[in-house]
Amino acid sequence: MNTTEIFDKLWAEYTERTPSAQKIKELFIDKGNEVYNDHVAFRTFDDERVNITSLAKPFLEAGYEEKGDYIFEAKKLYAKHFEHKTDKNAPRVFISQLKTKEFSEELQKTVSTLINQLSKEDLNPLELVFKGRLWEQPSFEVYKKLQNESEYAAWLYVNGFCSNHFTVDVNKLKTFNSLQEVNEFLKNNNFKMNTSGGEIKGTPEQFLEQSSILADKVPVVFKEETKEITSCYYEFAYRHPMKNGELYSGFIAKSADKIFESTDMNLQK
Repeated sequence: MNTTEIFDKLWAEYTERTPSAQKIKELFIDKGNEVYNDHVAFRTFDDERVNITSLAKPFLEAGYEEKGDYIFEAKKLYAKHFEHKTDKNAPRVFISQLKTKEFSEELQKTVSTLINQLSKEDLNPLELVFKGRLWEQPSFEVYKKLQNESEYAAWLYVNGFCSNHFTVDVNKLKTFNSLQEVNEFLKNNNFKMNTSGGEIKGTPEQFLEQSSILADKVPVVFKEETKEITSCYYEFAYRHPMKNGELYSGFIAKSADKIFESTDMNLQK
């Protein structure tokens, strides 16, 4: 698959889970903008069968290369970002993984049990990012136990392998000059922002400002009952020029840490 095919397929799947993203994209288009993706993000576990290296395969085959890595101490995550070698308009790819060995034995055992259910066909790394949840129907009791240790783990248990978020490249929007303007536009259209760590994460001095709406909630049929659980969210990034005049291309761990919380259930209350 080439990059266009990959991201078209991911967008189709993502907007099924995240109707808000399609609505927001259409609002931008109605205002006279063409919408470009700054980056697309994925979540996974550190098991070698499904880790960052596995999820990155389709992107590496389509011409991407590794660019930066990041550690999130509090959430016990490790991440890498990738960029296309030649196509500067291709979205960046950000993949994070849960450092399971830093959690309880019970969490580690739960994760191993989930991945052990998967067949060799399920684990095809070229297809994994499109697959969603591959293991058996989730249990709400297991979900709550995971949530007590890690919102990230609980989210992954329910949603599986998919685009956790797409991100609008605010620099390329014609009718908006700043992230503040974008945020006001979203709030005026009744979208709720993730305010954890402030509505805007990052500063011009750090060369990257980010914001996001809270994740959509979708009904999940657990073994015990049906509950509304967070799916995915839409992010917005504004990049500033560095001293050499080029726009900053990396990520800031402290900001990304708060962006992750867009899927936290406690922010939905």
